[in-house]
Amino acid sequence: MFIYILALLIGVVAGLRAMTAPAAVAWAAYLGWINLDGSWLSFLSHWLAPLILTLLAIAELITDQLPSTPSRKVPVQFATRVFMGAVCGAAIGFTGGAWVIGLIAGAIGAVIGTLGGYEARKRLVAATGGKDLPIALIEDGIAIAVALWVVAYVT
Repeated sequence: MFIYILALLIGVVAGLRAMTAPAAVAWAAYLGWINLDGSWLSFLSHWLAPLILTLLAIAELITDQLPSTPSRKVPVQFATRVFMGAVCGAAIGFTGGAWVIGLIAGAIGAVIGTLGGYEARKRLVAATGGKDLPIALIEDGIAIAVALWVVAYVT
């Protein structure tokens, strides 16, 4: 049962930062913390996957600070987060022999993270007098910390 909670949480991370969750899962697979051998997700174990996904995660962390970055709730951004949450949830679920349930939990978590993260950030920015950068950096830190905790706990 706990594996489903972890899949949900990695989905929440994808909702906060779309590329942080797959980067963490790819590193865990590459390091052997998550065994994806024989699954449709085994490509995440290849050395190139964590490298590419980490670069994309860093780029996302930087571009998120730009005022021209679109809202996470626009269709393309939202769909990307749900997709990434589902894939990462499936990887977590695979470790417990239930990738389909993990996929569903990850997708649900991504919706929670996307909408909840948006509302939390909006309210915190308003409460701090419109200062978005500190709140964005806190959100980055939370996403990274939760992602690392999830993949470390799965092992």
